[in-house]
Amino acid sequence: QVQLVESGGGPAQTGGSLTLSCAASGDIYPVYLMAWFRQATGKDREAVASIRHTGLTNYADSVMGRFTASQDRAKNTFYLRMNSLKPEDTATYYCAFKAIPEDYPWPRWPPRPLDFRTWGQGTQVTVSS
Repeated sequence: QVQLVESGGGPAQTGGSLTLSCAASGDIYPVYLMAWFRQATGKDREAVASIRHTGLTNYADSVMGRFTASQDRAKNTFYLRMNSLKPEDTATYYCAFKAIPEDYPWPRWPPRPLDFRTWGQGTQVTVSS
């Protein structure tokens, strides 16, 4: 069982930056997919970034070039650096973890929320103009 605890959200100005953290604990399978999702009021939860245990990343078009997913495997901590923030980035952000056992197919990009059973508690990001 893996537990995820997020931190780092808050208010920001347009053009500003924030870094979200997601600390993982528990039985962390060494082959995994970690994804960052966001959900704005009245909208579906959408994937914005993902990172594999290898460091391979994927990004939604809306955040490409502005957001960077990274990880510190020694600390079991994942990060989402968000630069050049826009008001439309306002949402609750969630990290999600999925172990990928041998011979299990990797979720395609973008991953769906139902691909994940382990979620952080969410952290609010509010970008004002």
